[in-house]
Amino acid sequence: MSIIEVKHLYKEFKIPKRQEGLAGALRSLFHRQYLTKLAVNDISFSIDSGEMVGYIGPNGAGKSTTIKMLTGILVPSSGDIRVNGLIPYKERQRNARQIGVVFGQRSQLWWDLPTIESFELLKQVFQIPADRYRQNMVRFRKILDLDEFLHTPVRQLSLGQRMRADIAAALLHDPKIIFLDEPTIGLDVVAKERMRSFIREINQDRGVTVILTTHDMSDIEKLCQRMILIDNGQVMYDGELAKIKETFGKTRILIVDLEEDIVDFSLAGVEVIKQEGNRHWLKFNRDTITASQLISRISENYNVRDISIQDPEIEVLIRNIYENTLPLIID
Repeated sequence: MSIIEVKHLYKEFKIPKRQEGLAGALRSLFHRQYLTKLAVNDISFSIDSGEMVGYIGPNGAGKSTTIKMLTGILVPSSGDIRVNGLIPYKERQRNARQIGVVFGQRSQLWWDLPTIESFELLKQVFQIPADRYRQNMVRFRKILDLDEFLHTPVRQLSLGQRMRADIAAALLHDPKIIFLDEPTIGLDVVAKERMRSFIREINQDRGVTVILTTHDMSDIEKLCQRMILIDNGQVMYDGELAKIKETFGKTRILIVDLEEDIVDFSLAGVEVIKQEGNRHWLKFNRDTITASQLISRISENYNVRDISIQDPEIEVLIRNIYENTLPLIID
């Protein structure tokens, strides 16, 4: 069942046109001209309850504008939006009670207050029952390691600490939907993995629908099965992440460790892209030769110590889609 429905969504912004010279500046006082920028251009998609979806695109693609319309911050120029049956910009307060939002560099916490006092204020704002608030705080303090900075003013928190606090704040009232913008920014490798585990847990255990926007493609790859890719305000791709790899990730790397030192290591249809001692990196196209066929050919001719396959990183695949303007929609 769809919890988010977006149909033929448009959003235009009027930008004042700057006129040159003093005369132009005076004219603009009485007859201001505007340029129209189409930030979102006929976007349609639906998201089912409990889905975890990556909503990605380059800067200026229309991601943030779409999310702000879904949260009720912006009013669409045209089109239809339903978030769990509500029209966000018409029912802002009711919509706010069913969603959680984490906007990267913008905190929802009170800047000069200790973190715990921000949580207490949010408890009052959302009228969270005492038992539920206490249960959530116990869980979040443990999983997100909040105790180390609960009594520290928000303005003194590191970026990573603030992101953890913001995610806890966004989930205090048990929202049905959460919008996450760069949730792992400022975190080290260990903390990133812990944050991903936490997001995965609230999605699986509580059925929270997650819409994730990020420039860290590792977040998308490790958390989301579905990805909506947009550019210039339009949907380029909406489907399984695996389909992107299957369609655009035809080139793979086979890493082979040989028992002996082979100077001239070559196979038809395979490119040796790197060699370090007895280790060789071989690039091949899976449409031309399968990995199993290649491994068999190598094993027949050489003594193999170890072998592994390296798939292309999803970040590289996405960059190639943008740079090479490959086909937009994959059936």
